[in-house]
Amino acid sequence: MAVDPGLSTAEVHERVAQGQVNVTHAPTSRSLGDIIRENVFTFFNGILTVCFIAVLLLGDLRDGFFFGVVVFNALIGIVQELRAKRALDRLAVLAAPETAVRRDGAVSVIRPEEVVLGDLVIARPGDQITADCEVLLTTALFMDESLLTGESDPVGKKPGDRLMSGSLVQSGTAEARVTAVGADSYASKLTAKIKRHSLVHSELRAATNRILVYLSWILVPLIIIIVFGRIATYGGFAALADPNDQSWRKALVDAVASVVGIIPEGLVLLTSLAFGVAAISLSRQKVLVQELAAVEVLARVDVLCLDKTGTLTTGTIGFHGLQQLPGADEDLGPCRVALAALATDDAGNATSRALANRFELGSAVVEERLAFSSFRAFSAVRVRESAASTTTWLLGAPERLLAGHPAALDEAHVIASSGRRTLVLSRTDLDADVLVDEPERVREATPACFVILEETLRPEAAATLAYFADEGVRVIIMSGDNPHTVSSIARQLSLGDEALDASTLTTDDELTAALATTSVFGRVAPEQKQRVVALLQAQGRSVAMTGDGVNDAMAIKDADLGIAMGNATPATRAVSRLVLLDSRFDRMPEVLLLGRRVIANVERVSNLFLSKTVYGIILALFTAIFAWEFPFLPRQLTLVSVLAIGVPSFFLALAPNRRRYRAGVLPRVLRFSVPTGLIAAASCLLAYAPLRTALPQIEARSLSTIALFIVSLWIVSVLARPLSKPRVALILAVSVAFVLAYLLPFTQSFFVLQVTSPGWLLYVLLVGALGAGGIELYYRFAKRRGLVVDRT
Repeated sequence: MAVDPGLSTAEVHERVAQGQVNVTHAPTSRSLGDIIRENVFTFFNGILTVCFIAVLLLGDLRDGFFFGVVVFNALIGIVQELRAKRALDRLAVLAAPETAVRRDGAVSVIRPEEVVLGDLVIARPGDQITADCEVLLTTALFMDESLLTGESDPVGKKPGDRLMSGSLVQSGTAEARVTAVGADSYASKLTAKIKRHSLVHSELRAATNRILVYLSWILVPLIIIIVFGRIATYGGFAALADPNDQSWRKALVDAVASVVGIIPEGLVLLTSLAFGVAAISLSRQKVLVQELAAVEVLARVDVLCLDKTGTLTTGTIGFHGLQQLPGADEDLGPCRVALAALATDDAGNATSRALANRFELGSAVVEERLAFSSFRAFSAVRVRESAASTTTWLLGAPERLLAGHPAALDEAHVIASSGRRTLVLSRTDLDADVLVDEPERVREATPACFVILEETLRPEAAATLAYFADEGVRVIIMSGDNPHTVSSIARQLSLGDEALDASTLTTDDELTAALATTSVFGRVAPEQKQRVVALLQAQGRSVAMTGDGVNDAMAIKDADLGIAMGNATPATRAVSRLVLLDSRFDRMPEVLLLGRRVIANVERVSNLFLSKTVYGIILALFTAIFAWEFPFLPRQLTLVSVLAIGVPSFFLALAPNRRRYRAGVLPRVLRFSVPTGLIAAASCLLAYAPLRTALPQIEARSLSTIALFIVSLWIVSVLARPLSKPRVALILAVSVAFVLAYLLPFTQSFFVLQVTSPGWLLYVLLVGALGAGGIELYYRFAKRRGLVVDRT
């Protein structure tokens, strides 16, 4: 049969000119508009903007200084996310699916968007179909359409059938003509749908969102109470109605200060910033983060499921040699011709590629092919050596082809136990189609020889697995290979366990029992990998799954964190959350460390912001209910927030931190921030109570600001522990900046800071020290109870 040369170069150019290309809009990250909207148009930014406008129109513009923090936060968030977007978009190109096509008679691999209408696609095992096609030629093609239909059973295809974009080639090969591209195809829609509905669970994101929801519920009624309280403080509605009475301006400024003190404006920013910086750091190490929160998830993982081939080994299979069967003494020449025939397949698998260019086909002619199938466990080729001699050769698993030859099977196990992959080459007179329709007749084939292949263990695998063991992460190896081969790899990696044959485990109860006693499995079917992930998750474990083959794709999608190698099949990369672009398994510890850094540091800074919110609420309610003037101007509160919260939290969010993950971030944050916020509020009220009647309001507020700063700074100091030299320098730097604000004429005037009474200054210093002592005592108590952890 003449080989279809596919489209010519001129035909391809013509279709490109007509727009018949497989281009669809499938962004790898958020658009510029989305980034701006999410950083600018937030509920809290809206409230602070209203406050700023009110100050701008009716108050002193200097009291609108807090709005600079809003602008600064938004700009930082936008810049960081744009940097992350550029890095992710650039790296995502490297992880894009590929399609093999024949043009001008030659097979080439192109990007999906380069496929044109009418292209001749060569479908190979593991490929994802990226444009709708019609099958022209096929050799035992079976498709996995589970991502489209939900049905996991393989679907056989014959000439004339449709291949839907998004389906996976499970076994066999085909030549197919592209019938629909671009918007008419399913591929990009499918990938977008998978990503849209497979967001990982982020405890940090969930905790932050929950905090913001709670604040949203209480903020509106709280603002109403504050406004009415401020009106009552400054003479009631009668004073507001008097055009000559300016007390309403004071009421407005007090209300703005109260609201500004409540809102944790930088919390969301620093959470996103921590994720974004981690993603950019990983991108420099060739790790593509397809969802930012995935960085956090690995830090929570306590079970890591690994596929052997391509993960622990390089994935490259080399030919080691042929070996006679026990007691056999025959010419291996015909075997070499058969292997040459098996190797001459454009759409062959890794085994056929390992055999390529090692044997000569000579005058023999390939009449029929049967592609490898994990269900059959062998491939086949029918070879005509001469006009009178035609033989079907089978190459596959010893357990399948040596079922009636126990001595040969034992020898195969001996070879496999050395770590090499052992296949059997058998011959039969049956046609390949007979073996498809009647697979049990494979027993009639006569074994001819062993074909021995070998994989290369990744040099970094042993150290990486040892690291995870030290970190308390259980490692489970699940391979489709012979258990003896997997056992050999496990021994080389010092895992110790003998591999269990997963093909003997037929029920979930058997799998659960096996998981309780061993962590190394061979002959694992694709659906079993999914079941293992589900069973571990049902036990409350957080599961990461790595792999590179199409048989790993669904398990990777179902896992808490799916990790694909850079050389993985397109489908596997599409459903993963992390892609190790250079397929280096030793990148994983760095991902773990960055995830731990994000979780631990965001928890720290959340304590700072929530403590501020708590004391802001208490001060606002107390002063409103008891008709006190608010103890601070908005600009004074902004000064404390910037120096004692904003600047330290920025550095603490990005600082090194190796603390192991502990569940319950939100409860721990609340158990720390609520008491410390109460202590801070009590200190401020204790300081302000005598000052408000004994001193002019300007000096009373100036002194109260000192008390608040001391207590807030002590909250920073306990959260920054252990106090390394850089952290001590940070605390000293913000302290010096605060003191300078009281000494420099410009800052004195800007922030309205005036201190003329040494006695009252000593008083607020003592109150601040008392508050700091209360923070210290609670910190020690919380540390003993496990509410805070110093380990970094």
